[in-house]
Amino acid sequence: MSENNFRRNAILGQLPDAEFAALEPNLKLEQSEMKRQAYAPGEPIADIFFPLTSVYSLVAMTDGQIQIEVATTGHEGMVGLPAYLGATQSPQAAFCQIPGESVRISVGDFRQALSRGGALHDLLNRFTQATMVQVSQNVVCNRSHTTDARMARWLATTHDRVGRDEFPLTQEFMAQMLGVHRPTVSETAQRIQAMGLIRYSRGAITIVDRGGLEQIACECYRIIRAEFDALRNHRRNT
Repeated sequence: MSENNFRRNAILGQLPDAEFAALEPNLKLEQSEMKRQAYAPGEPIADIFFPLTSVYSLVAMTDGQIQIEVATTGHEGMVGLPAYLGATQSPQAAFCQIPGESVRISVGDFRQALSRGGALHDLLNRFTQATMVQVSQNVVCNRSHTTDARMARWLATTHDRVGRDEFPLTQEFMAQMLGVHRPTVSETAQRIQAMGLIRYSRGAITIVDRGGLEQIACECYRIIRAEFDALRNHRRNT
């Protein structure tokens, strides 16, 4: 795969040519399968992932069980933020939710690249800010908004990241993302499908009416998207 394809990731895509050229030999293309863990609670973080067409979930854990999704990352960012912030492990878990391509780099090579200075620091600082907004907005969303609005927000966000109208999505994952039981997931998906906005069957979602989906999504969708749009446009505005 050419370097231009690696640059489909917004962070890698905004690196100056010389900085990317120094990093590129350590980047490896991978097919991220559903449920593939980027890191597990309490275990060393070995690799950093820059999604291209995959989407990863960051989930909070209690007693070793997934409780709720707190953030997602697609081609706009990277997976392994604790390692960037200096941690060697995390009490949370990150795993692939939507399968697709990712670019992997070892934590050792990643930290060596950071030690050289350059734009990567700046981009990752901005990504950290956007992720903090996403996590905090998710807290507000889970407390304040209806299940229909929350599901519509999540589906619109995922649609932005995968770049295609159909993608796999199980009731198990939707229950984690919404923090509800599976019967609630089924009822909510059925209501949104009845509006003609999506089709849902056999663990796959098809976005039918994107504009209509945004209309019923809560305001959190626009707040979070604005943060990541700013990240994608960051280098060109500095």
